[in-house]
Amino acid sequence: MALKWWGGNAGGMTLVGALIGLAVLFDFLNGFHDSSNVVATLISSRATSSWMALALSAVAHFCAPFLFGVAVATTIGQEIVDPTTLTINAILVALLSAIIWNLITWFLGIPSSSSHALIGGIVGAVAASGLSTIKMMGLAKVLVALFLAPVLGLLSGYLFMKLVLFLARGASPRINRLFNRLQIATSLALALSHGTNDAQKTMGIITMGLVTTGYLAHFTVPRWVVLVSALALSLGTACGGWRIIRTLGGRIYRIRPIHGFTSHATSALVILGAALLGGPVSTTHVVGSAIMGVGSAERLSKVRWGVASHIFTAWAITIPVTALLAALLCQLSGLLRL
Repeated sequence: MALKWWGGNAGGMTLVGALIGLAVLFDFLNGFHDSSNVVATLISSRATSSWMALALSAVAHFCAPFLFGVAVATTIGQEIVDPTTLTINAILVALLSAIIWNLITWFLGIPSSSSHALIGGIVGAVAASGLSTIKMMGLAKVLVALFLAPVLGLLSGYLFMKLVLFLARGASPRINRLFNRLQIATSLALALSHGTNDAQKTMGIITMGLVTTGYLAHFTVPRWVVLVSALALSLGTACGGWRIIRTLGGRIYRIRPIHGFTSHATSALVILGAALLGGPVSTTHVVGSAIMGVGSAERLSKVRWGVASHIFTAWAITIPVTALLAALLCQLSGLLRL
């Protein structure tokens, strides 16, 4: 792999170090923020203990990026903007914007999208200096994937739950033991799909920065970037964002083993399919919409739509808010001559 080392350029090395540090922090917060997607229903339905659920999820998140390629990383790093036309400051601002939004929504207990936050940050940072470097076709692909995935999660959750209810009709309450065992298996599948999709976003950002600064001659994700991204995501997952776990695990409706199994199974299929196709979908959106679809399949009134409306609002405003925040940070850095 061709590398361009900036011997003696302390400023360049400092910026690259800052880029990697912020990217790792974003990845950790992504795992911390999004661990709820995998373990919330597992914990609330009492299929396993909370710490066991987080530990299993963390291991699966670490292994996932090594198993399913780097298609999403390539989409993030190459197909939204041309990395050779970006500045390192723009990438740093995009990461900082996404981190700030993740912390705000975690504090409020709102399951927003780290993917949307990162995309919004990139677009806002680039737009601050002109729109010419944005690849509209690539951005359209990303936006279609981000907004179509929750619809698929809702519909597939609804239909799969209807099928499971039909197959389990007349069963005794003992069937919950089966659903609990199945839920553990599907939660591991969901963790693998989430780790595959989300760790690659950090890989794409780091590699984009290495190309931008000249440390890499062309966009190829180094093995050490895969390792660092997988480790940061799994550590964040192990710590667990308990505020959001409580929202997804109980505030939408009371989760039982059948809900955990069906929502995990449908979410894993949607997210893994998107990852293999290079679509950086929001795991938060897919899992949240699948939970709503599963609950609606029993009866519409089962879902607390007031809570769901707050979640939908956060989903709708994430990209505009992070784009605006990134643009403002760019202006501020310009005024301060950072």
